Amino acid sequence: MTPAIHALKRARIPYRLYEYHHDPAASSYGLEAAEALGVDAAQVLKTLIVKPAAGALVAALIPVSTQLNLKAVAQAVGVKKAILADPREAERATGYVVGGISPLGQRRGLVTLIDESALSHASVYVSAGRRGLDIALRPQDLVQLTQARVARIGV
Repeated sequence: MTPAIHALKRARIPYRLYEYHHDPAASSYGLEAAEALGVDAAQVLKTLIVKPAAGALVAALIPVSTQLNLKAVAQAVGVKKAILADPREAERATGYVVGGISPLGQRRGLVTLIDESALSHASVYVSAGRRGLDIALRPQDLVQLTQARVARIGV
């Protein structure tokens, strides 16, 4: 059981857990998950850790079929510039390995941004805290549990 699953259980939020075989040679963890789960890539959210020019790290969730707009992330958190965090820094902050970073149950409570497109789906899929393990839940529940801000951050 991962910290992400514990967080959902503690909050009593309904979810479904999906496990699939992770191929270490996969070029995109998120697209691999969408294909393995047989769902639209727009429903599978990847968690990217961003380092604003000033302030603490931010977790940015966007569909795996899109790219992150760093300028939009910076604007959403009130700074001029943001960059992707170093993978080791992301792993230390979240307690998860890259490719399995969950927005739930992170070591540090990061400010979280979720792309507005996520709200157009009945359910979204996020990492459950390790590669090959995903959680499906309502996007509104994800916003509530992560105390996320919703913004247009994907392109």
